[in-house]
Amino acid sequence: MNILIIVAEVILIIFVFLLINWLVGKAFKLFFKSSIFRNDDRSIKTLRRNITGLLLLTCLVLSILIVGGNGYLIYRGENLQEYTLNIIRRIPLEFWIDLGIGIAKSAALLIVVAIAVKFVNYSLKIANISAKNLERSTADDESIDAFFKALNQRVTGGIWLWAAILCAEFLKLPPVVSQYLYIALRIYLIIAVGLLILKAVAVVVDSLDALSLRYSSPDNLLRFYDRLRHLIPFLKRCLEFVIYVCMATLVIQQVQLIANVAVFGPRIIKIIAIIFISRVLFEVVYLFVEEVLFKNQNLSEIQISRRLTLVPLFRSFLQYFIYFGAIVSILYILDIDPTPILAGAGIVGIAVGLGAQTLINDIVCGFFILFENYYLVGDYIEAGKSEERIVEGIVEAIELRTTRVRHPNGQLQIIQNGNIGSITNYSKQYIYAVVEVGLPYDSNLTHVYKVIEEVGQQLKADYPDVLEATQVDGIESLGESNLLLRTLTKVKPGKHLQIQRILRKIFTDTLLSEGIVIPSGVASTED
Repeated sequence: MNILIIVAEVILIIFVFLLINWLVGKAFKLFFKSSIFRNDDRSIKTLRRNITGLLLLTCLVLSILIVGGNGYLIYRGENLQEYTLNIIRRIPLEFWIDLGIGIAKSAALLIVVAIAVKFVNYSLKIANISAKNLERSTADDESIDAFFKALNQRVTGGIWLWAAILCAEFLKLPPVVSQYLYIALRIYLIIAVGLLILKAVAVVVDSLDALSLRYSSPDNLLRFYDRLRHLIPFLKRCLEFVIYVCMATLVIQQVQLIANVAVFGPRIIKIIAIIFISRVLFEVVYLFVEEVLFKNQNLSEIQISRRLTLVPLFRSFLQYFIYFGAIVSILYILDIDPTPILAGAGIVGIAVGLGAQTLINDIVCGFFILFENYYLVGDYIEAGKSEERIVEGIVEAIELRTTRVRHPNGQLQIIQNGNIGSITNYSKQYIYAVVEVGLPYDSNLTHVYKVIEEVGQQLKADYPDVLEATQVDGIESLGESNLLLRTLTKVKPGKHLQIQRILRKIFTDTLLSEGIVIPSGVASTED
């Protein structure tokens, strides 16, 4: 009989700890299925293993103590059955009645909760299917599935946590247990609702994105949406940060020890709002300026080049102005007076300006380049102070300090405006495509001149970039075995390289077909 009592007590201890381990496992699944902890699976599994090991160790120690204590009583000659019954008789009968009623209520509640969870899961599956059928044309199925999956997890977790609180009250556990469980429930609901709002926001934003693309047309304001669509990921990130800050603020308010820190939450939200509004305002104003500048479809190439030159410059000024205003607004939100900072920055700026003569020189030269109209965006130029530093290509952007030039081979060349030096602009009014043709000394020059003039007339008829037909400028040089004939073709600015290549091919084919041998091939120079 004594052995049976010891075994029963050990089995009871093992059952209690198995129950606690099961509840801990449920709690881990409840709290760590959310997207916040999903990226840290290894740490979660390690924590879970440590808690399980601690429970097993505690269970083992208690079992050893029970066996040792009962062994000591047997050694003293005590009757374990009578001894155990005496301990049980000392406990009031009301305790056992309340415990039995509490266990019965808890068991009934858990059964009801399990049925309710099944019903909730089934209802949410039906709602998920209905939502996908309703929103099939506006939101992707993945967003809707993710939302309803998260909703199912949050609702299920909330129901089980609420059931745990009721079970604690049924079993008449110490009030502090119910108090902490209520705090845990409030924190869980805050996190659950916040994560659900994140999923809902993703679905709503995706739906509005699809609707905006569908109904955009050249006749309504939605025609600008495609050019502002790159702000959608930024909008999602800002909303995500706002929701996380709200969640953190509400959670901190539940813990009295650190509740005072929650006052920073609204300030952080305001800062995020200022950053987002600044970015949107910058993009909208820039888009408006482009729309105004290029609304007229009858602009000449010169007008287009001038406006393309002004747009990047305006973009730089706008960016500095808006971001400066955003920084000042953030300082006010943080209760920092920006006036002393701005005054100090002005003094520092003067000191830096006195030392940064190269910077000032670059900016001043940039203004003179724009004011004197030396070159515009789209012009083909050569620039530099020495032959070793010659920059050649098409101007892509003129900024305050630098000019970006794309070389014909594809390299992007960036030169400081103060180092531009002498400038050769091939895109002003007109330019000559110069091609030199090598001819034998025994060639009939009159016939060659006639052939070249016919080629020039045909070229002018076939290519709109040719302003005047090709003319023979004369004999450029006399070599040992051939002479060089120089030809000029007046073309539109920046088109000389293309026309030179075309002329080389046409001259080669035409002269060979006329029986004229070209000893040294075709060369070209540029004016």
